[in-house]
This record gives sequence, C-alpha cells and structure tokens, in this order.
Amino acid sequence: MIPITLSPISESALVCTLPPPAELGKQQRLWAFAEAAAALPGVLETVAGMNNLTVFALPDTDLNRLSDGLKNLWPHIKADTHQGRHVDIPVRYGGEFGADLAEVAAFHRTTPAEIVRRHTAPVYTVFMMGFQPGFPYLGGLPEHLHTPRRAEPRTEVPAGSVGIGGSQTGVYPFTSPGGWQLIGRTDIALFQTASYPPTLLLAGDTVRFVAEEVRL
Repeated sequence: MIPITLSPISESALVCTLPPPAELGKQQRLWAFAEAAAALPGVLETVAGMNNLTVFALPDTDLNRLSDGLKNLWPHIKADTHQGRHVDIPVRYGGEFGADLAEVAAFHRTTPAEIVRRHTAPVYTVFMMGFQPGFPYLGGLPEHLHTPRRAEPRTEVPAGSVGIGGSQTGVYPFTSPGGWQLIGRTDIALFQTASYPPTLLLAGDTVRFVAEEVRL
C-alpha cells in the first residue's frame, strides 16, 4: 500500500502527498482519489498536482474530520486507467527553435540528432497542468534525456518552445521567463480562450512529439 501524507496548508485546504518519485500509476490513482474526494462532505474543490492532491474545503469545515475521511478513503481507491485523447505535436528541433539542443547533446555525450530521436521515441502522458494555463507536465521522459535546468534562466522563452527540465519535458504555451533547456518549438496552440476546454491537453492525455524539421 502506497502511504499518503496529509497536511494542512491553510485554514481551508489540505494537501495529500505521495512519496517520490512521480509515476504514472500513482498519478492515475490520484486522479481517481480526486474524483472520490470531491464527493466527501465539506469539499469545495480538488486539484491534482505532481504526486499530490490539494483538497479545498468549504468555509467552517472541520479539517481534522475531513483529514480522517480522506485517510479512510485512500486505501479503497484504485487507479483510474481511463485513456485520454492522444495528440501528436509537430516540432522544429534545433537552430533558432531549439537553442539548447547542442548543449543537451553535449551533456549526454551524444549528437543532437540522437537527442531528437530519443525525444520523439516515447509516448508521454500528461501528469498534470500547471505553471501556465495549458502547460503540460509530461511523464515518460527517458532517463537518458534527464537534463538539469539552465544555471541562468532566460527572461523570455518564446511561446511553443519545447524544453527539458530535470526529469520533465513540456511545451511553453505563452512567452515567459523560463529555465528549461530549449530543444525545439511547435506552432500548435496549447491554450485558446475561444475553445472549450481552452487547453489543448488535459491530465491523462497522451502526447508524441513528431520531428517536423531538424536543424543541426
């Protein structure tokens, strides 16, 4: 049984945390836990994060009683294996689109072409949405692509940039500061206010990156 730790983070919220590392099976169980917890008395909203779930309570809810209810609920939760949508994301790798591709290749003592091959090989799963509206945190990055974030973050990362940060890979929906290693860029919009839902991806969806162009 995977243990879960509950801690108050405000007068009306509890965070439920699983031990690291974040894994697909754990995330699937957290998604099911979020749905079941939402039906408990006093629960206003549940928000699944990476290896954790935050439960927001209605005003005047007894958090100790809610914590007990969540602890009793957790052992009965089975992983939600519902398959989300699959989305292929075309990417232009390297050159002006992926300024850090050569550095990532040097870190792993291989070639930029091999980094592109490794990055496009897996099918990734969206573990959670965060950082920016529409930003997907993707599980499934092979260990031979894990790369430390930049020592000095950029003040401006172009929208659509595909990056690697530690054991994660993802796509920046908007231009913003950022410290991930940039290896490519896509023209696909990850967030559009005119769409419903406005995000291209949701937790549980799967993603494959497709090399549209490679500049070495």
